[in-house]
Parts: sequence; C-alpha cells; structure tokens
Amino acid sequence: MNGPDPLLKLVADSGPLCRCCDLEDSAFCAGLSPEGLRRLRSIRGNLTCEAQETVFREGDNAENIYSVVQGCIKLSKLLSDGRRQVIGFLFPGDFFGFSPSGLYGYTAEAISPSTLCRFSEQRMKALLATTPELEQRLRTRLVMELAFAQEQMLLLGRMSAREKISHFLLMLSRRAVARHDPPSPIAVPMSRLDMADYLGLTIETVSRTLTTMKKDGLIALPSPGVVDLLDRDGLHRIADGRDGG
Repeated sequence: MNGPDPLLKLVADSGPLCRCCDLEDSAFCAGLSPEGLRRLRSIRGNLTCEAQETVFREGDNAENIYSVVQGCIKLSKLLSDGRRQVIGFLFPGDFFGFSPSGLYGYTAEAISPSTLCRFSEQRMKALLATTPELEQRLRTRLVMELAFAQEQMLLLGRMSAREKISHFLLMLSRRAVARHDPPSPIAVPMSRLDMADYLGLTIETVSRTLTTMKKDGLIALPSPGVVDLLDRDGLHRIADGRDGG
C-alpha cells in the first residue's frame, strides 16, 4: 500500500495563518524570511490522524514530507527476522519523511492524536532549488536526525538497562525544554513496549527498571504517560555510568 491510510483526514487550509506559528522558534519554518515563509506556505497542507494510525509505511513511495505540529509520531523499521525496531519518537517541531532513495526507509505511526504539516516532496525539492535559506534549514534538520541516530546507537550499545532508561528520560526532558515545556514532569506518551523496542530491552525489563527507579526516589509516576524527574543529578550519574546502582 502506498501513501497514508485512508482513515487519515486531510484538512484544507482555512486562512493565511500557518498553524505551525504556534510552535514559535521550534517549528521547521521558524526564522524564515517573509518571502521564504510565503513560498513554504504555498505548498503546505495539513494532515490529522488518530492514535495508532499510520502516516506511511516502510517501502512506500516517498511522496510527502511532514513536520509535527501536535502529538507524537513513532518511527520504526521491520528487521529481517520479523522483529520491530523503534528508531525514533518525534514531537512538535520535528521534521520527517525526506527520502533521497524515493522510498520511505521506515514506518511512521501516530502514538497520540496528531496534526502534521504536509508537503509534496516534488514541490519541496523545486522550492529548495530557489530558496537557499529553506535548503539550509532542511540541512540543519537532517543533521539533527543524524545526531538522534547516533544517540540511539549509544543507547543500544554497552549501556545497562538502568543507564538506557535514565538517558532516555533525560533526552525527553531536553527535548521538552527545546519545545519550551518544563524539564519535569515530562510527557512519555509511548507505551512500555515502544520504549523497550527503542532501547533494545524487553518490556518486563523496562517496567521493572522504572519501578526500581521509583522506589529509589529518582522518579515519580504520577499518572499514565507522565514521569516526574525527582533526582536529575542522580539520573545523570546513572546515564553517564557514574553510579554503581
């Protein structure tokens, strides 16, 4: 199947204002000149999807690229042995779907009800050729993607489960701050299974480790999908391998 699921709803632009403006400087379009912003808006559409709906699947034709306005998107790949590897979680302001090969290299699925900016890849490429500031902005985003990939390689390497989860929670906190949200409590909309598939752990290990960290006073779990980082220094020591616990 190519393209988004039929259940995804396309929402027509209702006026001259771009909904991404609510994201201020975390939006993909933030900081563009008025002319650059006008050109980008001219090729933009909106896409809304419910939780668990698929934006596109690995191997589909890469017809569109997206920027998250609201919600959370999960990226995953299917391994040759049938197992799934979650490779990223995207939040408002994040950009995804650009594929030099012409095919999407991963599956994108909404974790929570989400709103996306949607751009035709062909029209985006044509726009990049005539808008240097937009091309530079895209390069910056691609470098950020590479940094996230390198961070995940670190997580999947020699870290213990406790180190991985501490690092993961601190990463979510840093990204919350970048969105101008508080560093704690943090939203953790992904399931324990999604966390496990991202960190290279079992769901039992993730649940057990979070429970232990709660007992140790490092975190609190006030409600589903929320984690309060009570001892950030302690989490940093664990994530850096400086704690023997």
